[in-house]
Formats: sequence, structure tokens, C-alpha cells
Amino acid sequence: MITQEVTAAQLTQWQATWLKYKDELTPNRKTGEELLIYLQNKYVLTEIFDENMLEAITKNVTLNIPYSEKLPKESLPKPRAFSLENSGNGEIFYFPENKDPFELWGADFIQIFVGIDVTSGFYMVEGSTMLWDELCAFQGLDEKDIDNYVCVAQYIDSLKRFGQL
Repeated sequence: MITQEVTAAQLTQWQATWLKYKDELTPNRKTGEELLIYLQNKYVLTEIFDENMLEAITKNVTLNIPYSEKLPKESLPKPRAFSLENSGNGEIFYFPENKDPFELWGADFIQIFVGIDVTSGFYMVEGSTMLWDELCAFQGLDEKDIDNYVCVAQYIDSLKRFGQL
């Protein structure tokens, strides 16, 4: 998960990662529906029906070309918003050793927010880079993602974080 301004050194590293792995990768991207089912089966989620949150998810898709290109022709985003509860499998994200540093978010998150667009597969997480990386590793990449060195580097880093590579 990119959480700060990207440096030239990071870009160079991401390009090297892409060159190393791009020819070994095959498209395996999960749909937004599959991502949602994964989350619902693994974690205790409370759905949030706040219009501002749903609009933020929608605008992230529609105002960002890489995400809007993943919308099927003539389809609109179908945003869903959740808080990830500090119970069951979700407790791990709230353990002190797994929490992001205070400086990253400017606050100590009491609740982790997850937004998903079921149509495009876009997701966003606030409060846990660990959960974002888990979703990145689970979702995989499509052909267009594999041609993008930033997407590949984030995917590879996520796989490594969870011992999947």
C-alpha cells in the first residue's frame, strides 16, 4: 500500500521487481463480488450506509482512470462500506504489533474502514496497511495490472508479507 510520496529509489525498485516477475505472472484477478465474499467469510464486518462514505468509494472508481477502466461497459459502481470489527479473525489487525504507526494516519484508528466497489473490484482500507496488503494478495492481477510496474510491485510485496512468495 502506497502511504507516502513515492521516491525515485522506490520507482527504481518497483521497476526491478516488475522486470523480475512480469513474465511469471498470469492474470488471476478476483472480482469485486469474490473480494466481498472473501471478507464476509473471514471477518466480522458491520455494514455502513453513510452516503458520504459510499460516494467516496464511487468517486475513487469514477475519477481514477485505472479503476474506472475496470468497470464493465455501461456499468456503474456498486459501493459497499464496512467497519472491520475487533473480534474473531479481525482481532489480529488491532494487536499493537500489527497496527500502523500513529504518524501514518495522523490518528490511532479505533475502527478499520473497508470500502469495496462490487462492480469494478476496487477496494480501499483506512486504518490497516496489513489488511490492504492481504486484499491485494488475495485479489491478484489482471492483464493490464501485469503491464503496470507499480501494481506488480505492490502485489509481490503483499505476497511476500504473507509468506505466499
